[in-house]
Amino acid sequence: MVQAAHHHRPTLKQQNKPFKSKHATKGSLKEIAKGRLGRESLKGGNAATNAAQNRLNRRNQSKQVQAQKRQALVSATRIFNGVDGAPRIVAVVPLTADIRARDVAQNLQSALGGSADDDCPEIGLWGQKAERFKTSLQFITIPYRHLYAALDACKVADYVVFALSSEVEVDGWGDTLLRTLQAQGLPEAVTVVASPSPMDPKTKTGILKSLLSFIQYFVPSQQRVFDLHTNSDSLNAIRALCEGKPEDAKWREGRTHLVGEKVEHVDGLLAVTGVVRGAPLSANRLIHLPTYGDFQIAKIVSAPLPRTQKPGQQVTMDVEAIVIAEPDAEDADSLVSSNDPDDLANEQTWPTEEEMRGAEDHTNTEFDVPDAKSGTTPKRVKKIPKGMSEYQAAWIIDESEDEDGVNEEGGDEVDMEEVEEEMVDFPGRDDETEMETRTVAFEDLDMEEEGKQLKTWRDRKREEEDDAAFPDEVDTPMDVPARTRFQRYRGLRSLRTSPWDPFENLPRDYARIFQFEDYKRTERAVRRRAEEDSNSVQPGTRVTIYLKDGPSEAAQNVHFPFVLFSLLQHEHKKTVLNFTVQRNTEFEGSIRSKDPLLLCIGARRFRVNPIYSQHTRGGGKGPNNVHKFERYLRHGGTTVATVFGPVVFGSQPCLLLKETADDQAPELVAMGTYKDADTTRIIAKRIILSGHPFKVHRKTATVRYMFFNADDIHYFKPIQLHTKLGRIGHIRESLGTHGYFKAHFDGQISQMDTVCMSLYKRVYPKWCELAREGALVVGRAEGDSDAMEE
Repeated sequence: MVQAAHHHRPTLKQQNKPFKSKHATKGSLKEIAKGRLGRESLKGGNAATNAAQNRLNRRNQSKQVQAQKRQALVSATRIFNGVDGAPRIVAVVPLTADIRARDVAQNLQSALGGSADDDCPEIGLWGQKAERFKTSLQFITIPYRHLYAALDACKVADYVVFALSSEVEVDGWGDTLLRTLQAQGLPEAVTVVASPSPMDPKTKTGILKSLLSFIQYFVPSQQRVFDLHTNSDSLNAIRALCEGKPEDAKWREGRTHLVGEKVEHVDGLLAVTGVVRGAPLSANRLIHLPTYGDFQIAKIVSAPLPRTQKPGQQVTMDVEAIVIAEPDAEDADSLVSSNDPDDLANEQTWPTEEEMRGAEDHTNTEFDVPDAKSGTTPKRVKKIPKGMSEYQAAWIIDESEDEDGVNEEGGDEVDMEEVEEEMVDFPGRDDETEMETRTVAFEDLDMEEEGKQLKTWRDRKREEEDDAAFPDEVDTPMDVPARTRFQRYRGLRSLRTSPWDPFENLPRDYARIFQFEDYKRTERAVRRRAEEDSNSVQPGTRVTIYLKDGPSEAAQNVHFPFVLFSLLQHEHKKTVLNFTVQRNTEFEGSIRSKDPLLLCIGARRFRVNPIYSQHTRGGGKGPNNVHKFERYLRHGGTTVATVFGPVVFGSQPCLLLKETADDQAPELVAMGTYKDADTTRIIAKRIILSGHPFKVHRKTATVRYMFFNADDIHYFKPIQLHTKLGRIGHIRESLGTHGYFKAHFDGQISQMDTVCMSLYKRVYPKWCELAREGALVVGRAEGDSDAMEE
């Protein structure tokens, strides 16, 4: 019998019977669908029917989207429809000196089929009807180098026309204007070439490409530059102005603005006629006039234009003006912008009226001033040179305290007669010879050398470089005790986490401002009430607004463009404003905290002295809402600028301008965005007192040059020390009388290290004022040191 051979299985993997169902599992269907839900057909049928139905559904959906877009465009442009509708405001801004805004406006008007007459002013409003496009235009012509007029015009314009030249390059003023308008927020822009002479056809293409590349740096949405010397380009440019919906600046959403077509002073009221634009105009809200301030509305009267029945025929009958809206006495905003602090309600030590009357009565011995005791009033004797009167001698400055008759150590009085006798003993020396010697020792420098030394003394750049290399480090004075010089400072273990009461020792200005319990909730309530206000005029209505106590010079010396802006509720009240700003990369000067600048926020301009602080990462407040003060506004990064100013609702752009003398254009310092109105934000200024480790033994060191007397060491002993290499320590004891002390640290200290002590105090901004036209900012001297602020 033969035994069969044993064979192992070729593989140990088990193979089950495959699933032969024609239907997929639920898991596989979900995997294929990837979360998408298929649209079930309302009608049953086969695959071909369902595909046809899906095709019809897609077409119907695309038609609905197209209809919605068309309806939105019609609704947005309804205010401009018809020749009698609201005109489209076009601001014409030349960027070079060889271009006149008047010529650009006339060239655009001639493209409509009319004749270019001489009715267009050099600066002002010029209305034209575009019957071909069933609308009308209103040009605002801005002369060259009128920065504030260009800013105001672009705030209310629907379109802005930038006029470039093919022969003259844009200079520094044009570059500053474009950067400023870009930061402020531009409306729809159209760029044209309006040179006095036409371009050479051979170089035209290259010039247009170069100009397009230049303007796209500031306005990236520009796709073409129109040549006004070509009829087709002129027609395309005017078509871009007359058709479509102009893009609105984001900061103008929910705000009413009006361009004054006619301004006059009637019965003590300032009457401004124009078309309401933007949001509905409420008679209960305040009106802001740039350069003049905020005013209340007395009444709003209709001012319709004469209707046209047939082309060329106008209705000559007068249209009766009716009062559309009047302010409500209970809901109207007041002009109160700040609180009136009540000093008598707080603790005070002023003398009473009885004490003041008693002080005036010299017969009352109770209030008589007693005579000084003998020896307490030092005898002051000043030598008067021969030939000089007492009035001339009053301007002589004593060189030392010894000449006043008192020793530096505070000893007894010096007998001036003995001094005079000693002076007489020197042969050949008299008063006249001494004065001549002193006069010869001083020599006037020439103007060039005097200017160089003054520039060196005022070299703000050198101070800024020193502050960047050694931030916040100051020298302890030797003649003044440190506990007196720095008595307003405090020590903190941590700037970010140490507690600090935001209502401690506030200045008087904080009693004048308003504070919101919940700023965001107040803003939402204000906007909701503005939408529900029934006492308002809808956009597109031509009205005459009468303002109470309007300035008469506004009607006599009208500066174009004359614009009005309606304020939201509470936007007239003063509070603390914080802005996140970034310094202009093209500005090369030095900007220090509290330097006078011009703040442009929305429709308003103010003269402010902002203080700068660090922007906390993420924009949060941190555990204690304490932020480090910055002495200079530096390039790179974001900084928070804090000022006193009126309340602002919404995210509005801001500009910081520095005005210059000699009628030069202002310089753009920084641009940014409004952050919040946090009155509890603490801006802490830091100073660092530094000392030298004189002797070192492991973790203990003898430090000198930080203080110069033992009393200062005992005063600052509780404050923590730190070194530049990261060691932490405390003062142990004072050594000697010259300011040496022993300190102990948490690790080995190096002889080359520097011992530091950080002190902090809270700083506050200055009160702002409205920017008046034609007035220049007069700031402090650039050479003022930081010590002068203490």
